[in-house]
Amino acid sequence: MSKMLGQMGVVSAMTLLSRVFGLFRDMLITAVFGTSLLNSAFTAAFALPSLFRRLLGEGALAAALMPNLSEEMESKGKEAVFQLVNKTLSWLLLVCVSLAFIAYGILDWLESNSTEENRVVGARLAKLVFPYIIPVCLAAMLSAVLNMLGRFGIPAMTAVWLNCSMMLFLGIGGWWLAESQEQKMLFLCLGVLVGGVLQFVVPGVALAREGWKPKFDFSVSGRLRSVLFLTLPGIFGAASYQLNVIVSRLLALEFNDSGATLIYLANRLVELPLGIFTIAIATVVFPAMSRSIARGNNEDYGRTCLEGISLSMMLTIPAAIGLMVLAPEIIATLFERGAFGASDTRALVPILMICAAGMPFYGFVSIETRALYAMKDARTPVRGAALALIVNIILSITLLKALNRIEGLVIASNAATILQGVYMHRALARQGGNVRLRSIISPLSKFAVGSLLMLLVLMVVKTGLFRIGSIAQSPLAALLVSVTIGSGFYFAFLKWLKMEEMNAIFNAIFKRGETGRSDK
Repeated sequence: MSKMLGQMGVVSAMTLLSRVFGLFRDMLITAVFGTSLLNSAFTAAFALPSLFRRLLGEGALAAALMPNLSEEMESKGKEAVFQLVNKTLSWLLLVCVSLAFIAYGILDWLESNSTEENRVVGARLAKLVFPYIIPVCLAAMLSAVLNMLGRFGIPAMTAVWLNCSMMLFLGIGGWWLAESQEQKMLFLCLGVLVGGVLQFVVPGVALAREGWKPKFDFSVSGRLRSVLFLTLPGIFGAASYQLNVIVSRLLALEFNDSGATLIYLANRLVELPLGIFTIAIATVVFPAMSRSIARGNNEDYGRTCLEGISLSMMLTIPAAIGLMVLAPEIIATLFERGAFGASDTRALVPILMICAAGMPFYGFVSIETRALYAMKDARTPVRGAALALIVNIILSITLLKALNRIEGLVIASNAATILQGVYMHRALARQGGNVRLRSIISPLSKFAVGSLLMLLVLMVVKTGLFRIGSIAQSPLAALLVSVTIGSGFYFAFLKWLKMEEMNAIFNAIFKRGETGRSDK
């Protein structure tokens, strides 16, 4: 576990940097556009290329590619891996360019024939940002190969280039050169496209240093067919997840002008700890599980999967509680400036709290999905995602009407994710591999107890801080003090219990320190 923890630390650090830049980006966008129709339309429009990025890039295709890359590496070596990469990239480029042309025609028709302003603006912005799918899908393929080769840092940083580009174009071009909100939005969309190019170039250079020589190769091999057959059902699963996101945003956009933006911001805040913890864990355990299956070592596969789930729960349960308790301070610190006011903070708080409650379940589904793909089982994730999509749509419409509040959409999404996780784990357990959760019930219960005790500590600390004038007037100061005390208490409690996961973390840090000293 210590080696994987070291790799997870690298991914977490790079992902943290990426997410921080993402928050800066969102802070700038909300300061410029607030929760206006223009911002909500951009959020909905940007969800379209994100859908295809998940389908063709870091979603189904990347998941299908990983076990096949592992088998190629085990049987034929790195040169065969790069040949498969070139074949996959060539066909992916052709598909993405074709989709971009088709989407432009459809969106242009919608813009010309729609009568409602939100749909016209949304279609216009979608035409501008949809070509982003071409570089970002190719970049996702390169990142998957780097992960398989043990290069986790650069792939985890790909979003940094996008965020920096968007901030640069909006902050400099939009702020100084644009004369209207619409012109500022054009600069933001241009930043998306330039950022996508950077996302492709950086991992491309890194992979070239590993010996990859890019070239067009449209020949079809048996291994490419294996990737394709595993990708096709996976596309439906990834599409179901992204359709969940799009359905929520579109329903929110139809409900009111600020709904889509509020849900987007809540999801972004939840994605910060998810990216740092769960995505980092899943990124590292996925190639490890794929290698175990390629070598026929089911025992190691099951152990790696359960370790991933346990680590994910250890980090996401307290993170969820922290987000729920400190939601007002977090939102005020990050977003309450410019066009984003105190009323927007109050509207976002309950949405963020509900989103945070679903964090452990999203983490669980993420690990389980990769465990199934490592076994080349794409059908179960597809069925689970389809089930979640149906449940989410039904509950979203029902709760939105019953509650007449945006929060109903978030409740529906959480419920669908829980049901998806239950279904997928039951299917995975039936396939063997020693992945039954009973073996980690003890640590999970200790994580839950520690998190509940941390909740009490946070409530006491937060209440006490309001009595200190200087801190009470500063949400940032209150946030820093609360996070430091709360997280310190939680990890000290786990260390006191002599949890295996905490011991492994300390050992990984200690060994890294020893290695660093010995090198000097």
